[in-house]
Formats: sequence, structure tokens, C-alpha cells
Amino acid sequence: MIGPEEFRLTLGRFPTGVTIVATIDDRGRPRGLTASAFSSLSLSPPLVLVCIDERSQVCSALRNGGRFAVNILRADQEALARRFATRRDDRFDGVGYRHGDKVDVPLLDGALANIECTTTQKHAEGDHVIFVGQVERVHLGNGAPLVYFGGRYDRLQSEVL
Repeated sequence: MIGPEEFRLTLGRFPTGVTIVATIDDRGRPRGLTASAFSSLSLSPPLVLVCIDERSQVCSALRNGGRFAVNILRADQEALARRFATRRDDRFDGVGYRHGDKVDVPLLDGALANIECTTTQKHAEGDHVIFVGQVERVHLGNGAPLVYFGGRYDRLQSEVL
């Protein structure tokens, strides 16, 4: 059996983009966390999935809310990624965001892309919950992506305009 540390080191060999998955909780407060377990799932209909640790506060808000945003971070947003990777309750304090046009979810200012989703499926597996989202609207920004590789944040040289 592969142990958790060996598995984590192995997965660290796969570079990923960095996102902040965000929602609104049942008290109307924005909630979010840094996530690299994000993927497109289908082009028609447009579907994405995110995998969230079941122990996180955000997971319970996602389970109850029926909606989420995926904010794809730019290379210069590492501080946001670090902030939302903590267990702080005040992650959104002082952070620029707006509410989605189609779905009431927090869209971070300056992100490389924002994706507004309604939840279509939830599936518990291991210590995570997989949330499938129907993409309702996207917003595209410019810049280079923030990536995560080998246990640290990094940048690509390429930019999208």
C-alpha cells in the first residue's frame, strides 16, 4: 500500500493550475479556498469538476449552496493563493471581488478567468467530495497563470492576451 507522503510526493510531479473555489454560505457570507484539483469535464454541456477536502469549512457551504465559482489565478496572485490556503475565517476581508452575473458566487478581481457554476452532482470519495458544476457564465482576463509544482508556486513564461 502506498503511504500518504509517498503519494503526495508523486502527485507533486504533476504541475497544476491554481484556483480559488468560492461560494456563498447559508448566512450570505463569501467562503473560498485554494484548490488545484480542478478540471474540465465536458464541452457539451459545459461541465467542470473540483475536488474539496471534506473537512474544510468551505466543503459544507458547497454541499448546501448548490453553486460555486472557480477563479483561475494569475501568476501575480500567489499571495491570494496562500491566503485562501489557510484556515482563516476572514479570507475575503480586504479582497476585491464581485458577485456573479448569472450565479450568486464570489468572482475575484483580476483573475485570469472566473467560472460561474451551478452544482449538478456531488460525490464523496476518500477524504474529498467531488463537485460537478454546470458552467453558466465565464469571464476572461489576461496574463500568465499561477502554477503549482513540486510543493511550491511557480510561473509560466506564456501569457494569454
